[in-house]
Amino acid sequence: MKRLLCSVIFCLTAMTMMAQNVMDVNTLKPGSAIQPTMYGVFFEDINFAADGGLYGELIKNRSFEFPQHLMGWQAFGCFELKNDGPFERCPNYVVLTAPGHKDRRTGLVNEGFFGIGIRRGAEYRFSVWAKAQGGKGGLLVQLIRESSMEERQELVTANITIESDTWKKYTATLTSPADEKHAKLRIFLKGDNAVAIEHVSLFPADTYKHRENGMRNDLAQALEDLHPGVFRFPGGCIVEGTDLDTRYQWKHSIGPVENRPLNQNRWEHTFSHRYYPDYYQSYGLGFFEFFQLSEDIGAEPLPIVNVGMACQYQNWEKECAHVPLNELQPYIDDCLDLIEFANGPADSKWGKVRADMGHPEPFHLKYIGVGNEQWGTFYYQRLEHFVKAIRAKYPQIKIVGSSGPVPEDIPDDKFKFAEGWKAMIRLKADLVDEHYYRDEQWFLGNGLRYDTYDRKGPKVFAGEYACHGKGKKWNHYETAILEAAFMTTLERNADIVHMATPAPLFAHVDGWQWRPDQIWYDNTDMFKTVSYYVQQLYATNRGTHVLPLTMKSGKGKHTKVLPVANQEGQNGLFASATYDKTTNEIVIKVANTSRTEQPVTFNLNGMKNGGTAQTMTLSHHDMDDENSIRQPELITPKQGTILVAARKKQAVLTDNLPPMSFRIYRVKK
Repeated sequence: MKRLLCSVIFCLTAMTMMAQNVMDVNTLKPGSAIQPTMYGVFFEDINFAADGGLYGELIKNRSFEFPQHLMGWQAFGCFELKNDGPFERCPNYVVLTAPGHKDRRTGLVNEGFFGIGIRRGAEYRFSVWAKAQGGKGGLLVQLIRESSMEERQELVTANITIESDTWKKYTATLTSPADEKHAKLRIFLKGDNAVAIEHVSLFPADTYKHRENGMRNDLAQALEDLHPGVFRFPGGCIVEGTDLDTRYQWKHSIGPVENRPLNQNRWEHTFSHRYYPDYYQSYGLGFFEFFQLSEDIGAEPLPIVNVGMACQYQNWEKECAHVPLNELQPYIDDCLDLIEFANGPADSKWGKVRADMGHPEPFHLKYIGVGNEQWGTFYYQRLEHFVKAIRAKYPQIKIVGSSGPVPEDIPDDKFKFAEGWKAMIRLKADLVDEHYYRDEQWFLGNGLRYDTYDRKGPKVFAGEYACHGKGKKWNHYETAILEAAFMTTLERNADIVHMATPAPLFAHVDGWQWRPDQIWYDNTDMFKTVSYYVQQLYATNRGTHVLPLTMKSGKGKHTKVLPVANQEGQNGLFASATYDKTTNEIVIKVANTSRTEQPVTFNLNGMKNGGTAQTMTLSHHDMDDENSIRQPELITPKQGTILVAARKKQAVLTDNLPPMSFRIYRVKK
């Protein structure tokens, strides 16, 4: 009897615990539509994200255009640098001359980006523009490894015969016999005649979509696997530049790749503790490639253009750093020309440039951002001129403005978040770009952030966000779970939040400057962070319409029906629900941010049938753990199933959530 009594008490206690976190999902009242652009990606060339990262080129300073013209190269023997080459905006080239002795050599070695990564059995496309003295010459091209116990340095060799005294492009295919993360490219002059070389290039043959000037396959595929709805590019602070001379200029990034001028990357010198003096932009990954990549991964392109202002962080509000209002027209023209480049017919001025690059059909651009993370009167005055011009010529284009670099007003802070929103409302921006890099407590405390936003004004674009752990600014598990929790408020408020892109996106393990980031890589391998998987889970389980999901608080006449956003009595839970009309499923997302297991019950009002729900779960024991090159799948989502009970009033889903976990349920309606 005593044992029976204990069992009854235990069962009653368990039932009481299970009743602590009861949530109601109204499956009969689909609410606001969730935009296809809701979850996307933001690209900025930081952390060697373009050259040395997503862009497939393996040669650093391929056209000798760095200010130190041979940076990245080791030259030996007899050589001369000249600047009257065949490409107007990239005029530099190197002349290799025979050293006059049979036991001497002339040539070049390129170090790549922290080495050149090659894989066994993979093919690599070498190309060079060259001409030979007297119309005849030769080059010996090799992939080598320098630090090895092997008898020979060379891994693979190709001979190229130069057969003209005028500039011509030559190619060769190199097949690697081994895996090597830190190979180099070596070029020997062959024969007695001098050979001039320009635009030395090496690409994997297996680029994304097999494009000649293409992307690194695994990194681009990781973007496609996110199923992003929007792709924001090219930044970020590089849009502004350290000064206006180094701002990103999209017209420099199109046309033949050999004739795209070098640009200084504003991240080269920003951090003295992570300094890379060889960080430049080749513009090989340019606006045509950005638009094409958007199309390939199924995302709406969102280009950001300069508003006539240099980086405010580096220049603060120095009026001399920005374009005077009466000199702003060329910047406005650049913006309007970009829209024509993307959408104009193939016989228009800029539409023809796009067509000549291989894309006669328009890219169907719908959005454009003007200015990045800027604030204050200087910005509002300049943006107003852009808005008037865009509305007059392209009224269908939606304009994204900025509310500045912080997500709230801070006493004595010059950024003035609320003022920025007022300005965007006055200027009738379609979306307002909000940025928040904040610590754990901010993400835990902002679950109701958008519930009180004015529904009549512009929509929200959460254009850059990441949880920066306090004292732990790296990609550890805990912060990813808090990002997952916070994103329930984005989804619950899909009527006002139309886009969200975390940042930054890419980082090279040997060349990073900023973290946390979504995708990390070295020269041959990559891994996806837990934050990446959070974004992927949301994007692939988006649903089409918001469903009300609430939790009762209090008793009797004091009962309140509240959204689940870590409010009092909700035990660290965040939750949202959607209906997916394409699959006729209810999708529930719930994060447990407490350090204890939480029992949860979901009453699926409007459903009586039971069945099996599919689940995806992120759960891990050590909050500081992260994925890595060596352990790329240490923490990944796990599939599962759970029963949904059929009841007279409604179907019921009951579960126990592990501490610090995120789980998605998909239930057939």
